[in-house]
Amino acid sequence: MDETSMDGSMVGLLGRVTGTIGPGLVGEVILRIRGGAEHFLAYAASSGQRIEVGTLVTVVEHLPPRTVYVTAVYGV
Repeated sequence: MDETSMDGSMVGLLGRVTGTIGPGLVGEVILRIRGGAEHFLAYAASSGQRIEVGTLVTVVEHLPPRTVYVTAVYGV
C-alpha cells in the first residue's frame, strides 16, 4: 500500500506519545500500522496543547509521508 492510499486509514488510529508534543515542540508518536509499529512526527490537533510522553492519542489528520496531528484519548 502506498502512502497516498494509506492517508484515510490512518485517521482514527491509536498510538502512544514517545516524545512530548507541545507549543514549539515537534513530538513523536508510535502507531501500530502495516503489521508493525512505526514512529511519526506529531503535533497537537489543538494549538497550545501539551501532550506528555506515555499518553494514549488518536490520529485526527495525516500529512504524508510521516507527520500526524493527534489528540489525547482521555483529555489532557
